[in-house]
Amino acid sequence: MKSHRAKPSLFSVKGGELALSGPAIAELLRAVLDKGLPFRFEAKGASMLPFIRNDDLITVSPLSGNTPRFGDVVAFVLMETGKLRVHRIVGKKGNSFLIKGDNNPDADGLIPKSDVLGRVTKVERDGKQVFSGLGLERILIAFLTHMGRSHNPIFLAYSLIRPVIGRWLV
Repeated sequence: MKSHRAKPSLFSVKGGELALSGPAIAELLRAVLDKGLPFRFEAKGASMLPFIRNDDLITVSPLSGNTPRFGDVVAFVLMETGKLRVHRIVGKKGNSFLIKGDNNPDADGLIPKSDVLGRVTKVERDGKQVFSGLGLERILIAFLTHMGRSHNPIFLAYSLIRPVIGRWLV
């Protein structure tokens, strides 16, 4: 008698959209970036609040031989799970980066440079580009995040700066 066990799928179709599993989207991202092209997809989760929100559209661009810098938001594969993550570089040791979500209490750990796929170069929300968290302020954000004072000072600074700059931060 033949076994009809269900095999795990790499993707599913929901409501006319193609939803990829974590490892599948990581492989697709890697393939697109390897061709020197940027990759745009919807962010999921709250680990990068307030700068990247759930359902924001983010663009990840190839590193093109450039080493990511302190404060950059990067896409990488977490080797333990094989899943794609998008978090901020908050430190460096040798050829590895200490990476952490702005809204996470714990770091992802030291991630080898080879597991960093690309850099986030654009964030869009409600059809408009968001201009926060990727500019020079990324250095201060990374410093606060690394010091373990991530979300309270960041949320405080963000709430104070946002009304001053207004629509630029969306």
